[in-house]
Order: sequence, then structure tokens, then C-alpha cells
Amino acid sequence: MPGKQYIPKKLTTLLVYGRPPLVFGGMLCAIAVMWTRSPVLYTLGVVFLFISMTFDLVDGWFAARFHPHPVMAKLADRIMDKVVYSIIFPLVAVGTMWRIHIISPDPNRAELLHAILVLLLTVTVLVRDNFAHFMRGFAIRNEQDPEYSEFARLRTIVAAPVGALLYAYAFYVPEGPATRIYSSISWLGNLPLRGLFFIEIIFLVINLGSIAMYCRKYGTLCLDELCLGNEGLRRRILAFFPNALTVMNAMMGLLAVFFAYQGRIREAYLFLIGAAAFDKLDGALARKLGLTEPLPAEKTNSHNISLGGVLDDVSDAVSFCIAPAWIFYITLTAFSNPVIRQMPIGLIAWGYAALGIARLVYFTLDKNPIPGFFKGMPTPAAAMLSMAPLIIFAQAVNEGSQWAQFWGLFSCGIMIFTALLMNFYPLRYLHLGRFMSRHPWFARLTLLLSVAVFTPYFGHMAFAYMFLYTLSPLVTWRIDPQIAAKETRVKPA
Repeated sequence: MPGKQYIPKKLTTLLVYGRPPLVFGGMLCAIAVMWTRSPVLYTLGVVFLFISMTFDLVDGWFAARFHPHPVMAKLADRIMDKVVYSIIFPLVAVGTMWRIHIISPDPNRAELLHAILVLLLTVTVLVRDNFAHFMRGFAIRNEQDPEYSEFARLRTIVAAPVGALLYAYAFYVPEGPATRIYSSISWLGNLPLRGLFFIEIIFLVINLGSIAMYCRKYGTLCLDELCLGNEGLRRRILAFFPNALTVMNAMMGLLAVFFAYQGRIREAYLFLIGAAAFDKLDGALARKLGLTEPLPAEKTNSHNISLGGVLDDVSDAVSFCIAPAWIFYITLTAFSNPVIRQMPIGLIAWGYAALGIARLVYFTLDKNPIPGFFKGMPTPAAAMLSMAPLIIFAQAVNEGSQWAQFWGLFSCGIMIFTALLMNFYPLRYLHLGRFMSRHPWFARLTLLLSVAVFTPYFGHMAFAYMFLYTLSPLVTWRIDPQIAAKETRVKPA
């Protein structure tokens, strides 16, 4: 019979509803492992979690073909996701604390920092699930079919593998039996913290981005029912969401400094990338929600300075001016080379931060902005450009390379060059975030290049990418500002 083929009911039911018992079994095994330190129970729990992960990766496709009620099956799939994540992520948070207390009784700072990050990740996952359920409820009440955003799809794909990986790490029991299945599983418990940090930071950004996307898609529906036509109240409530993303921008900058103190410049760079992502999201969300235009009663006020604008400038100053300067100072002063020590490292750091803040002040007070363009290099791009050589420098120092001195001096020169470039206002730099929104292929290419983080050439790739952006005004100045200001894909004429 032509048409859509449906999957047998029993198989679909097993895949959709089979995950909670598997995860519950994994939880019982984890509790027993904490009590007995049994390698057999550890192996069994990891097997349960990986089978559940496999079900999670395929059950959505099966649920869409559940006969005769595919819509109800999709709803069941979402409910099962919520149940499973409510079990697994608090469990791995407890397991990570148990590991640094029992398995590693003398943990170093990196292990303690990892445990704290897992706890923050757990809270974020649970908040995101409840918030997504709340916003989808408003969409259904207004007869709109809830659709997955790109962040939501990406989060659904990676959540189960991340949960299983953290379970295998958190409840690892050393000195197990010399069996093939234990050997093939136990290596996950000895993964380097650098790789785990990268995975968790990316997953954290995905979850926070998913929250932002739900606000962007369903925020208007939600407020229409809450505010009953009171536009002032509506705006005050709406302003919370972009302001929250702006605060996350500043938090990412502070976390970058914190990681730099641990000597983890690569992870600090990833946090600055997260700060740049939140900087894009908060502005896009504010424009989507109509918060950038003043109310009719406020248009007579020539000094339209809002709390959101001030908060955005403060967050940008923390993440893209102060944090890079601070990380530069931390990294260079820790190097004992006499040539580097003779450089005015503190003066360069202070100068970069001061010129970055001056560029933000100019951007705020500029009365003749060019839509879709920045006058001078924007502070997020400047932070990415100035930080990239520091990754190479830190790597050269750790390896004892003779190139360490060169990269230290090069980092000093790039900091000075970038600080001046931020305030060279005749240059017009394209808004890179909006360019990605208009050209999804470019966003996918950028995401593909990000796999370099797993290689020793991440710093080189990051610097090359940002150096090309530095030269981009030679080409992008020809783009019409009306097109450059658009945040959606430009349809061909």
C-alpha cells in the first residue's frame, strides 16, 4: 500500500517507554557502586545507560510513525525525555562529588572545578526542560504546533550521550576485572578533564541557547495572556529575558578568567565564544520582542538610555575588554622568560581594557550608526583575535618549545594592534552574527571548523579565522546596509 509506512506498535512502545526503566536501573547500580565499589555493578550501570542512549537517538523517529496516534507518541517521547533527564543529570552530579571524595581523596583544583561545572550543568538542564514545557504549553493553547528549533534539536541529540558519558566517568571504579567488556568501558572513566570540560561547556551553551530560542518563538504568546493589553507591564516582563542573556554574557567572561587562572587558556577561549554567542542572542531577542523601539510616550525623550542598554555595555566591558586583558596579564606574567618580563605587560593590559571601554562608549553615543555594520572592530571580535595567540603561547610553554618567546611577543603586538583597531572608526566591520543568520552555510562551515578544538592547532585555526575577519572590510564594505542589518535569510529576487 503506497504512503507512509508505520512501525509496529510493540516495537515503538518499547523504544519510547523503555528508557525510564533502564535509567532507573542505572541509578540503582550507581547507588550500589557508591556503597560497594563493585566493578560489575559499574559495568552493568554503564550498559543500561548506553542502551537507553541508543533508544533515545532512535525513538523520536519511531514515535513519528506510531500507528494510529503519531502526535500522542511524540508527546510521550517528550515526557520520557523529561523523566530520564530528571534522573540521570542529578545522579551524575552526585556521582562526580562522590568520585572526588572517595576515588580521588586528594582532588586537585581542576577536578573540583569539574564537579562544580557538572552541578551547574545539571541545574541548567532541569531549568531548560521545565521552561520548554511551560512555553510549549502556551503554544498549544494558542493552537500552534510546537516546533523544534535548531538548538532544541541539537540539545536532544547530545543530551543522552553526554549523560551516559558523565555517568561512566562519575561512577568509575578502578582495578576492575580484566574482561573485555570492562576494558572497553572503563577507559571512559579516565577521560582527560580537558575533553570533558569542552563537552560540558558546549552542552551548557546549547541548553542556554535553547532557552533563548523558546523565548524568541513563544514569548509573545505567553505575554499576550499575562499582560491583558498593558504594554508597559509587557515590556518590563519581556526585558527580563534579554537581560538574563546579557548577564550570562558577563558570567561567561568571568568564567573565562577563572579558567585562565588554572592555566586552561583553551577552555577560557571557549567561554569567550559562549559570551559572544550570548551577546548575539540578547540583541536578537530584544529586537524580536520589540524592545529596541521606545513606547510612543517615551519618544519625546531624546536621551533614550535603558537599563538593558547599560547592562549590555557593562557585560561587554567585562567579557570582551576586561577579561581578555586580565587573561593576557595572567598568562604572560606566569612566563619566566627575561625578554617577555621586560615588556610592559601591565600597561598593555590596562591600555587594551581602557580602549575597549572607550570603543563601547563611542558605540553607545554614536548618533549616526550604519545599519548592519560596526565602526571599528567590534569588541567580541577583538577579544577573539587577541586571545587566539595566547592559546598557541600557552601550548608552546607547556611543551617547552623554543617558539614560546616568539608567541609571547606576538601576543603583545596583537593586543596593541587590536586595541587600536577597535577605535579606528573609518573601518566598517560587518555584523558577523547577522551574516551567519542570513547565510546558514557560513554558520555550518564555522561549526565544522570548530572541530579543530580537539587538535593541537585550535589556536592557529582561531587566529586564522579572526585574521580573515580583520581583513573582511576590504570586501564587505560593498554590501548594502539595509541587507547587512537583516537577521533572516535573504531570499533571491
